Amino acid sequence: MRNPANRVRATLMTAMMALAGCSPMTQTIDYPETQKVEQVDTYHGVEVADPYRWLEDDNSSETAAWVEAQNKVTNAYLDKISFREQLRQRLRTLYDYPKHGQPARRGEWYFFSKNSGLQNQNVWYIQKGLDGEASELLDPNALSPDGTTRLDSFAPSADGKYVAYALSDGGSDWKVIRVMEVATRKVLDDEVRWVKVSGIAWAGNGFFYSRYPAPEGGNLLSAKNENHQVWFHRVGTAQTADELTYQDPANPQRFHTLQTTEDERYAVLTISERGKGLDGNALHYKDLSQAGSAFRPIMAEITNDQYELVGNTPTGFLVTTNANAPNGKVLHFTISNRQWKDILPEQSEPLRDAHTGGGKLFATYIKDVASRVVRYSLEGVRETDVQLPGLGYVQDFGGRRDDTVVFYNYQSFDYPPTVFLYDLTSGESKPYRAPEIPGFDPALYETKQVFVNSKDGTKVPMFLVHKKGLALNGSNPTLLYGYGGFNVVTNPTFNSLRLAMLEQGFVYASCNMRGGGEYGETWHEAGTKLKKQNVFDDFIGAAEWLIANKYTSSDKLAVLGGSNGGLLVGAVINQRPELFRAAVPQVGVMDMLRFHKFTIGWNWIPDYGSSDDPEEFKALYAYSPIHNVRDGGIYPATLITTADHDDRVVPAHSFKYAATMQAKAAKDKPVIIRIETKSGHGASNTEKSIALNADIQAFLMKELGVNPKW
Repeated sequence: MRNPANRVRATLMTAMMALAGCSPMTQTIDYPETQKVEQVDTYHGVEVADPYRWLEDDNSSETAAWVEAQNKVTNAYLDKISFREQLRQRLRTLYDYPKHGQPARRGEWYFFSKNSGLQNQNVWYIQKGLDGEASELLDPNALSPDGTTRLDSFAPSADGKYVAYALSDGGSDWKVIRVMEVATRKVLDDEVRWVKVSGIAWAGNGFFYSRYPAPEGGNLLSAKNENHQVWFHRVGTAQTADELTYQDPANPQRFHTLQTTEDERYAVLTISERGKGLDGNALHYKDLSQAGSAFRPIMAEITNDQYELVGNTPTGFLVTTNANAPNGKVLHFTISNRQWKDILPEQSEPLRDAHTGGGKLFATYIKDVASRVVRYSLEGVRETDVQLPGLGYVQDFGGRRDDTVVFYNYQSFDYPPTVFLYDLTSGESKPYRAPEIPGFDPALYETKQVFVNSKDGTKVPMFLVHKKGLALNGSNPTLLYGYGGFNVVTNPTFNSLRLAMLEQGFVYASCNMRGGGEYGETWHEAGTKLKKQNVFDDFIGAAEWLIANKYTSSDKLAVLGGSNGGLLVGAVINQRPELFRAAVPQVGVMDMLRFHKFTIGWNWIPDYGSSDDPEEFKALYAYSPIHNVRDGGIYPATLITTADHDDRVVPAHSFKYAATMQAKAAKDKPVIIRIETKSGHGASNTEKSIALNADIQAFLMKELGVNPKW
């Protein structure tokens, strides 16, 4: 390939001239001209050009110059939006309220997180008893001057003596585990590195964790993300003394994660191999009470069936699975005779979670996307439904075996996240910590669910949120959001930053396409691999419904999605660009022929398929956003977002997509890319999140013709 350095430097100067008002071009936005290289790959006899391959090296000086030039153009565009700063201040006000995490009891202590409002990172607190006075335990905001060091995992030991916590820098998926002595608040010398795709599982005087081998020279940029290992670390020792618990170098792309049972008698190992397109996992256990014991299988083979530990009983394990049960069920595995028994058989509604607490089993089902929680005995005898505030989303229902109360988090589109306390004796729930958002009156808004027809007649649910009294005249600015993949449920969740748009008359539409888990594994599978087009058809059907039912028009409709949802946006604006006025693909998977070649992209093969397979290549090539941009095509105004520390969906996806769109699309609407620094697959702190949301909303309001008033 030709070295693009000279061309990039020249185009950087061109961009700077344009910003200075002396552009040699006449179009509204003078994009940096991105150098093309002669790179052609052959897939199963089909030649595919990849002229921007050099942008995959996001650490080169040439790419850095390109990023600088693009950000200058984008910032110039955003700086001209007169209400941008006012909008940012409105978002700060809406976000400035106390947010509490769910308490977890260890010994006599309750641990919980809290954000006073605008802190960059949540702070962890500790209190004795339910009504005790809380005191600060760990403040991640003090760990970096810019607040981009994030606490990703927080695991107190069973007696509450220690806390192990994992830190990431600038939004990276790589983590470092540290240990604190709770009584003294002293951070010990323990430092566990090279951690990725890992839990923290306590067992006595130490914990299990998962990591990759140390990269050559300690440089994360050279890490291969292969040979995922499980290790055991004893508190007070160096990482060099850690014990290797499990590895399988013969299968380098397997994930190995471990958890311990509440009594810490058993270690349960989960093994998956998504790089080979398998969506399920094997499950093994080790009896830690017996020195030198080896792992034994609960489920030996990796297939497309999923198995997940709920907890242990005196005779075995409670496990959720979708084996022969697309909607999921709970089984009991008896250790002595290796027999399985149904505890909660499959129901008509998908089982999303099962947790234990207070000697009970709590199962969370979803009915048309809304959560429903049922309490059972550990033997599967139904006892009662948990009364929830409404149709919303429940998280993390459960606790310790000897708890008399357990906690859960409930929220909905118009109900802020609230920590509820559930009394096991009375069966009653009550708010334990409820937020108060300044200026938010839920009575001003309404939420409803509709079902839209996809291309093949499938009914697809969609939530609509807007001010009461909305006029159905086709002129309402509307933002359509979706994800549609990886068995993820797009839940009815609250976001105070969304209120700024709702205040200005926006309709917020959240679509639950196939590919997600809204109706179990059957719904998920219908949006994967050769059937991925179903997801795009569902989303297009939602857009057509909004227009046909006079909620909006194509001149007032915008679309947004992140990660797999960024792919969704890129695909649908290629296929039906006339439906949308504006589009925001965030950290999207845009090169469907090469996604599996970066970091842990191979992990997505069970959903997407792989270009290494002839039939799957045809399907991927038919919708891959980068490969289906039309020369001279009239596209929506597009704001692409990514970040320099995204080591999950590497920024090269967005870089190459932006270069392709700028080169090929008609010049009547802007195509700009916003590249964040010191952030990853999501914003690395509160300030960056607010700034990103302000820019996205300012872009959408400008392009949809909204002149906000506060």
